[in-house]
Amino acid sequence: MAELGKLRLGVNIDHVATVRNARGGDTPDPLRAARIAQDAGADGITAHLREDRRHISDADIEGLMEVLNVPLNFEMAATSEMQQIALRHKPHAVCIVPEKREERTTEGGLEVAREENKLAHFIAPLREAGCRVSIFIAADMRQVEAAHRIGAQVVELHSGAYCDAYHEGRYDVADAELAKLREMATFGHSLGLEMHVGHGLTYDTVGPVAAFPEVAELNIGHFLIGEAIFLGLAPAMAEMRRLMDEARGAV
Repeated sequence: MAELGKLRLGVNIDHVATVRNARGGDTPDPLRAARIAQDAGADGITAHLREDRRHISDADIEGLMEVLNVPLNFEMAATSEMQQIALRHKPHAVCIVPEKREERTTEGGLEVAREENKLAHFIAPLREAGCRVSIFIAADMRQVEAAHRIGAQVVELHSGAYCDAYHEGRYDVADAELAKLREMATFGHSLGLEMHVGHGLTYDTVGPVAAFPEVAELNIGHFLIGEAIFLGLAPAMAEMRRLMDEARGAV
């Protein structure tokens, strides 16, 4: 079972690559962003290599494996191509996410309950290679139970529904979604899963989630990269860390 302690911050650098790819060329460089985040106290770096290579590229993953001193959380779809890439690099962690070509970002969690057998066979070689396997799912008991049954070590709960409702002013819905996240964080932890939360978190929404004692890590990307345009990445991270620690009680 995961030990409770200081809440970790994983920084997703995907959208540095989005800006780079909008114009082409080499700048802004996601590896530079990763190094800055690392130096500013990130506990890990997350990068999603999509099948369509919309933002992060194969070369970015190669570079991250070479330069990082903190763990790389390699987000990927459950495809044979991505499995082979992960097995070649053997990152600290792989996070299996759903992926649709038409979406702008990862919408919703992975459907594990209907694909248990397939996913169990898919993640087995990754675990054998020494990668910590995480499954990105909605805050739903069926999905948490299924993730546990197939042998995932980590579950990352999708916080997008909570964050979207909050920022749209639908506070009753936001409260209900937050309650689901809280319940599933507790339930997953009781099964021995390490519990993470990510997607859509901002300065306004991070506090209540950071306060969940069972959650070991938050993964935040788009908002921090956006704030970095105005503040710089290190100051944007510092404010997020302050809010996380304040909500957690600075364990």
